Amino acid sequence: MTISYFVYFEDATAPGTAIGDADRHRLLDLVRRLPGLSRANLFTPTTAGGPFTNDGPPPRLALQLVFPDLPSLESVLAPEGALQALTATEQWPCLSGTTVTQQAMITRPFPVPNADTSAAGPRCSYLVHYPGHAEDLNAWLRHYLTHHSRLMMGFAGIREIEIFTRADWCDSMPWRRVHHMQRNKIVFDNAAALTAALESPALDAMRKDFRAFPPFTGGNIHYPMHTYSIIPARI
Repeated sequence: MTISYFVYFEDATAPGTAIGDADRHRLLDLVRRLPGLSRANLFTPTTAGGPFTNDGPPPRLALQLVFPDLPSLESVLAPEGALQALTATEQWPCLSGTTVTQQAMITRPFPVPNADTSAAGPRCSYLVHYPGHAEDLNAWLRHYLTHHSRLMMGFAGIREIEIFTRADWCDSMPWRRVHHMQRNKIVFDNAAALTAALESPALDAMRKDFRAFPPFTGGNIHYPMHTYSIIPARI
């Protein structure tokens, strides 16, 4: 299993602030040159319909950096690591005023009936996280990974499913660590396809199953995000 490193740049005081195209391309170039990177995604906010539209402002920017193992990730997070370039705030005025959080997690991909990685433009991801705690984490994960994940496959037009579970990691970044018990990412061709899925009977089955979850606290948070896939540079 690979390791996904999530970085969220959040700004509750100025929701809707956008990253310009020039800054986005600079960020994409920085990320694609990270040593040891397997793949990555850059996320910026978009809008979608469905029942989960009141979860607060989305992050101004989010990153998912995927590495083959923890040592590869920890190398870019070291005091002289390549990702330290993103902490030079004077070089990134587009991220001014944001609060930054980070978390490394185990990546768990799941098959979908109509997977397609051929799209040339940005897609739409639904980023979900569970920030709280399960009464019995083993029971929670067993139910979610073996049952709830299968219900996600029922969404028409779904292109990708990944579920992320906790890992311990070392870093020298100046950003606040979070320890969400789980994250999900489901991917569609665009926001309209995501909206259709969230307004379909498949969501009814998921909401019914939600009521059967093992006990947990903290709820869940949902963000629809434009998704720019990053292919690493081979230098």
